[in-house]
Amino acid sequence: MSTILKIQDLVKYYSTGETVVKAVDHTSVEIERGRFTAIVGRSGSGKSTLLHLIGVLERPDSGKVFIDGTDIFSLKSDKLAQFRRRKIGFIFQDYNLIPSLTVWENVVLPLGLDHRRVNEAQITDILEKIGISDKKNSLPSTLSGGQKQRTAIARALAVEPAIILADEPTGNLDSQTELEVMSLLKTCVNEYGQTLVMITHDQTIAQMADRTLLITDGAINE
Repeated sequence: MSTILKIQDLVKYYSTGETVVKAVDHTSVEIERGRFTAIVGRSGSGKSTLLHLIGVLERPDSGKVFIDGTDIFSLKSDKLAQFRRRKIGFIFQDYNLIPSLTVWENVVLPLGLDHRRVNEAQITDILEKIGISDKKNSLPSTLSGGQKQRTAIARALAVEPAIILADEPTGNLDSQTELEVMSLLKTCVNEYGQTLVMITHDQTIAQMADRTLLITDGAINE
């Protein structure tokens, strides 16, 4: 398999008064295309910071991140924003849905922001596989937590990104819904040939991944 994500000697430190927090500490790792990789760590281990760096939500102090062969932090701001819209799909713990938009509108929103044509047949297929086609005209306020997260998964899949990043995606769900959503996510990732990198503190969820990485004090170990 080819490498979709390559992290080289990545560093991100934070200063809090006289204390330096080594959130990501000279971390290097490669992720293969088409696989589900879980990054596991306790609170404060640096896993969220690492995901934010991969997703271009923060910039590193030093080091490089390559996604689909592109050195992302070498791009200028406008090109970097475009790259993020087209190549990276996000699934967040708190869903990040727009309350005034329907399920359908939330799912296709990233395509509109990137001035891309909406393939209605493809979006319909995703919603059917995700199990929320009957909710496409519903507002987020009428959805259960599981339905909101399914909408977020559909939104990430809709842009056909090079990589999907999931930040504790089941953290707000009960245990039964958590397993249902994770099984669904893994099935969809396999069916659409996507690459998924997920951070979690839950070992049960991590065991569903093809590969598990442990992050401790900002450094990754297998």
